[in-house]
Amino acid sequence: MAKKLFVGNLSYTITDRDLQAMFATHGAVTSATVVTDRDSGRSKGFGFVEMGNDKEAWAAIAALHGKDFDGRALIVNEARPREQRSDSFGRSGGFGGGRGGFGGRRPY
Repeated sequence: MAKKLFVGNLSYTITDRDLQAMFATHGAVTSATVVTDRDSGRSKGFGFVEMGNDKEAWAAIAALHGKDFDGRALIVNEARPREQRSDSFGRSGGFGGGRGGFGGRRPY
């Protein structure tokens, strides 16, 4: 079963292809993606790599976590599931049936 890894503290010049090549020496890489800013297209300094199985993923973590790459110590660990985001009012999205600040009653 494939294992997804988080890779942090990346150089802002690294590409998906560079990331894939870095991990390929430790096993089969299913996918490698550097996360980029939506507006500028510039790297955000982290990405995700999906390895072929658990054994290859742990080998990559052991070999690459803390390793210097372009003057930066890499952070490599198992990716956690993405958390659901909420808006600034603590709601988790969707259309609420909010009634305004007076609970649906008129203030007079």
